[in-house]
Amino acid sequence: MAGTSSKTPIEIVSDNFASAACSPLTSAAIPTTPTPSSASKYPKNAISIHSFSVQAKRSTRKKRSRVADTLLHRFRSKKGLFVTDVTKTEWCEKQMEFSLFHEEWKNNAGQEWCSQKQMDLALVFRGGREKNEAMRAGMVRHVQLVKEIQATVKVKVKSREDVMALKLVNFINGVNQLLFEGLTRELPIVSFAFAQGIWMVGKIDEVCMPKSKKDHNPILVETKTRFQDTVPSEPQKRNGKIQLMCYKYLWDNLVAHAHHGFPSKQFFDYFELSPQRALSEDLLAACFDSGISALTLDELVICYQNTWKMLPRAHNKLVLRYESQRDQSVLDEEKFAYNDGWIRRQIKSCLEFWLEQREATYVAEEEEWKCRYCDFASECPACYTDSEAQKLSSDYSSE
Repeated sequence: MAGTSSKTPIEIVSDNFASAACSPLTSAAIPTTPTPSSASKYPKNAISIHSFSVQAKRSTRKKRSRVADTLLHRFRSKKGLFVTDVTKTEWCEKQMEFSLFHEEWKNNAGQEWCSQKQMDLALVFRGGREKNEAMRAGMVRHVQLVKEIQATVKVKVKSREDVMALKLVNFINGVNQLLFEGLTRELPIVSFAFAQGIWMVGKIDEVCMPKSKKDHNPILVETKTRFQDTVPSEPQKRNGKIQLMCYKYLWDNLVAHAHHGFPSKQFFDYFELSPQRALSEDLLAACFDSGISALTLDELVICYQNTWKMLPRAHNKLVLRYESQRDQSVLDEEKFAYNDGWIRRQIKSCLEFWLEQREATYVAEEEEWKCRYCDFASECPACYTDSEAQKLSSDYSSE
């Protein structure tokens, strides 16, 4: 079981295997936007041509087994669905689809399975999202927030088991800090979504204990930074609320099953990890310093489960905070209530896309402004004029 330490709380990071293998890679009234959203403006284009991503999917599926014939298996096998995957899918399913195939094209360009026609189709995914100035500033700010309360220690990891162990050790350390100091940040979470039958992973920006001594339910906080000192739009807030509600949904799932029904076997099977794999020397040292008695991944998973036994459900009040990148002043802070039914519907809609039970949808007409900031707008059928759509449809029908 996890122990405590008198030393400064630490966050353990890796500068080698872990970063490459596991990067995901992030008002009380609930918005009543339709889910999934679709653009009524584009039915003609959407029917008259097939998107490039759909063409690429169908051409490559012929060489793949039926088991691997979903986006979830193809892109998140042995990783789990990231909470940010849910938010990005809600933002725009078509953009999510484009980005996935752009990722695959980069990884497979030039390999034998990729025919010339597939290469031509994949070229439309060349854009990709760059870490621009605003994104870099946001990342730097999150690092600053962590350093305010934790020291960072680098370790060497030698296997995929070590990568997962890194997450679990940081979670246990973070919970110890939360229980003894009332605050922790960048808390990793690996949870089984029982209703959906999938594993989901994420990292909670901040968890704090309520000031009232009568209230023992931890409060989940998401901090987002803004390049311009403006209040975010409702779609942006909705997206942030989905992220926070996902965290609470996963948190409460783990608390509910910590004493019984914790799916250890499914955990090792899904992520394809060896339970008896010994931890690396650096991780063993980190465990010892943190008061964690574990020599193998299996023992560490037991510590992870035992840590959840100490925790109550997350608070029904969630906090979404927006900061200025210029001076870290708070631009907007919204405290809103968790809605279990609403977030379950959002996750269900997201999984319909990832399990390819339907085609990706476009943004709603009232949210078309999102397209101005999309790296794939020039290639997206939703942004084509009628003449462009007709030409592309003719080009593909003649091949």
